[in-house]
Amino acid sequence: MARADGRRQPPGSRLIWPLLAIPGTVWLALLFVAPLYVVVAILFGGTDPILREPVPVWNPLDWDFTQFTYVWDHIVGSQPFFRPALVRTVLYVTIATLLCLLIAYPVAYFTARFAGRWRGPLLAALIAPFWISYMMRMLAWVNLLQTDGLVNRTLSAGGLLDVHVNWLQGHATTVVLGLAYGYVPYMILPLYAGLDRAPTAMLEAARDLGASRWETFRRVTWPLSQTAVVVSLLVTALPMLGDYFTNDLLSGSPSTSMIGNLINNSVLTPGQTGQAGAFVLIILVVSVIPMVLYVRSTRSGADVMS
Repeated sequence: MARADGRRQPPGSRLIWPLLAIPGTVWLALLFVAPLYVVVAILFGGTDPILREPVPVWNPLDWDFTQFTYVWDHIVGSQPFFRPALVRTVLYVTIATLLCLLIAYPVAYFTARFAGRWRGPLLAALIAPFWISYMMRMLAWVNLLQTDGLVNRTLSAGGLLDVHVNWLQGHATTVVLGLAYGYVPYMILPLYAGLDRAPTAMLEAARDLGASRWETFRRVTWPLSQTAVVVSLLVTALPMLGDYFTNDLLSGSPSTSMIGNLINNSVLTPGQTGQAGAFVLIILVVSVIPMVLYVRSTRSGADVMS
């Protein structure tokens, strides 16, 4: 068989890529598709009337949509007591993700462009938070934000002012800052990878043509890094959508609960596991839509370039 340039492909070359894709396909099927089907089987299954435990139904023809309808009606219906948590989730995740971008982009830009021989130690410092348990990092925030913690002592100027703010009792600001603190490393690394791959020759050409540092950044660096920005936003925002631990530790108040807290509470409440599956399905749909749009945009851009 001949290629587009006229040269013949070696025998069996058309099979090599499907064969290489088999391990990843099997891995994805075992660790994503199968667990997702279990969640759906529980969502559209039943509940043991005595033990109040979920009874999964594997045959789609026998599925019962009662629990999903219940959750959906209490999101968009006349008694939407699930809606505030969903709105808060979108609001908190949006603000925290943008805050992560404001923090991560300068750090990644400096590391990629100006760190020099300190790039290695800086990258190690950026990766260091992944070596520490997320729970331990949130517990450190609990110690800082207690009534007699370091934050209040700093705001009181060493006792000169009377500051006793209870940061851990239902403050949305505390939850948003906790999300930003916990997930900002996920944004720094993709941004650094994208900025580090930007062609240095293009930046030097812009400077040689008389562009200032700001013009070079606006016309060259930022357009080249937009793909990395979109990837980092997705990588950071998607895990936040299901987060419940941050709110539990830094607030613990129903007034700041997110959809992850609804899932956790439903799982822990006998007879409501199907509702947790409905919330998981909603998060999945909300997560998949931007990913599909991003993949389509990148594929269309590649087709135009080709």
